[in-house]
Amino acid sequence: MAGKGAKATAAKAAEKEKGKKAPGSRSSRACSQEEPVPKKDVYQLFAEKVRDNKQLESRWAVMQETRVEYFRGKDFTTFIKNHPEVGEILGPDKDMEAEDIVNTLLIKNLVIRCDRVWKTVRPGKKKLSSWPAHLEIHQEQVFTENDGFYAWMFLKRRTLWQTILSFIWPVFALAVCLFPVYPYQCKIVVLYSCAGALLFIVSLLLLRAAIFGVLWVLLGKRVWFFPNINAEETTFRELVQFWPVKDEGERPKWTSRLFYTTVALLVILLLRHHAPDEAARARYQKKVSNIIDDVLEWSPKLALSGMMDKHTEDNVTETSNYTSHATTSTEECTDAAEDEDADETQGAADDTRTRSSEV
Repeated sequence: MAGKGAKATAAKAAEKEKGKKAPGSRSSRACSQEEPVPKKDVYQLFAEKVRDNKQLESRWAVMQETRVEYFRGKDFTTFIKNHPEVGEILGPDKDMEAEDIVNTLLIKNLVIRCDRVWKTVRPGKKKLSSWPAHLEIHQEQVFTENDGFYAWMFLKRRTLWQTILSFIWPVFALAVCLFPVYPYQCKIVVLYSCAGALLFIVSLLLLRAAIFGVLWVLLGKRVWFFPNINAEETTFRELVQFWPVKDEGERPKWTSRLFYTTVALLVILLLRHHAPDEAARARYQKKVSNIIDDVLEWSPKLALSGMMDKHTEDNVTETSNYTSHATTSTEECTDAAEDEDADETQGAADDTRTRSSEV
């Protein structure tokens, strides 16, 4: 009896353990099925939002052979004070100071503190540039408002416009390659559009250089309208900037201004003296017009017809050469036969005379 009681107790205990384990297994399955999606770091979202905001002034520079977008510490402090709503995304940390926010971004490797490469005033300049074009990594990665530069370390989100351009560029390249097979009217439109754009760019550069030269000679000021138009690495907003950058260089001496003015006048007079006459200009214009007409009038049909005509001419030439060669051979054979007949006749006549003399 004792043994049966022990077995019954053990069976009940086992059923209880199974009952306890069952809810646990169900809960584990439910947890595995409803795992929470990892949320993006609030500081990452904050950094992306601040970078996309146009109120925070930023520039592009080269750091270790890589183009980076950076901002200044004092501009960031002013931006946080003027736009407190941007910090709402930080949640409990929304009331943090600008210094604490940037230090947190530095710890999370969302920004990096940089320093200017040229730390001394370059020759011809009065002071250091407010926005240096070349940066290097600073040794102390802490926030400082005075002369502190901070570069974004994450990739900027691709905008819809950039996505559209990424699909347009291959189509544009293919369209350029297919220009010879365009209809005549399309070629005219493309030709005059490109010529107009090129003329506009050249005229803008010449006008820009003329204004600079006149103001430099008369006032000694270096004024470049569209200052970033020749920059190799710049954004579109900086490229179309119209107003010139403040001149921070030393004023040139009057002797140098007088020297360059004299050189410019001599060059203008030399070019005027050697300018082509009306007849030469007419010849150049006619030659260019002929080249343009050849390009515009070309088409695959003309190319194929030209190849067929050339092939026909080659066949005709070969046939005429073969005919002339056969005719020459026939004439040579006829002449040879006539010569042989003449020789045989002459030989027969000689034999007849010999026999008659013997008789």
